[in-house]
Amino acid sequence: MLKIAVIIPTYNRVVLLKRAIESVIAQTYPADEIIVIDDGSTDGTCRLIKDNNYKIDYLYQKNMGVSAARNTGINATKCEWICLLDSDDSWEPKKLEKQCKALTKNPNYLFCHTNETWYRNGKILHQSKKHEKHGGYIFRHCLPLCAISPSSVIIKKEIFNNVGLFDENLPACEDYDMWLRICCQYQTLFLDEALTNKFGGHDDQLSKKHWGMDRFRIIALVKCIESQILNDSDLEAAISMLMKKISIFLKGAKKYGKNKYCEKFEAIANHYA
Repeated sequence: MLKIAVIIPTYNRVVLLKRAIESVIAQTYPADEIIVIDDGSTDGTCRLIKDNNYKIDYLYQKNMGVSAARNTGINATKCEWICLLDSDDSWEPKKLEKQCKALTKNPNYLFCHTNETWYRNGKILHQSKKHEKHGGYIFRHCLPLCAISPSSVIIKKEIFNNVGLFDENLPACEDYDMWLRICCQYQTLFLDEALTNKFGGHDDQLSKKHWGMDRFRIIALVKCIESQILNDSDLEAAISMLMKKISIFLKGAKKYGKNKYCEKFEAIANHYA
């Protein structure tokens, strides 16, 4: 039996949080811990937890962002395995059961994710080819965009001891940064079943909050390249993607007006040219 902690970061999502929590409680394979990290909510999130008598650990902290909230949960648990669940997402009832069975059959894997169903305004959203999920050694699949949903993963805690926690300096694309660090060193077990439900369209999504999301991916790529842990072929692929993303970013900056990142990214591009 795998000992599992479910980490749910949340910030002012009291309406959505209940669905996420109850999808964990409904699992056919029960989690050993459910930890909700309230990242400074002011919308009655604490009251929701108390009124429903959930058997969960509720941790409150001042608002520091999703990475800090996830890190608080990861540090708080003693469980060997960790699942992440964003408070606006949910799971199918057999999500944990099927992942645990797969990991038990494949003990060499320390990291597993599932396929997912996307919803927008109550309707299923078709996923494009670029969002197709993969298993195995998927580092290069992770270079163009975030290839893994945080809400779909189960991770052995020792991985975080090796690659580090989520980067609290990244206001967005922190998951992209994490998967680069993990997937250049570990193979990924993939269940091609839609066991994770992602819900889009609400106003507080990070993709709506921050302009030019690729600027954070560029920063993450530079970190990965400079980490000196990539083999030669992966390093070449990462630099190629870095140059592509910087080129696209700078073209956009010329069209819409330069910003503080332009000079920095131009210097990086010149360094790797």
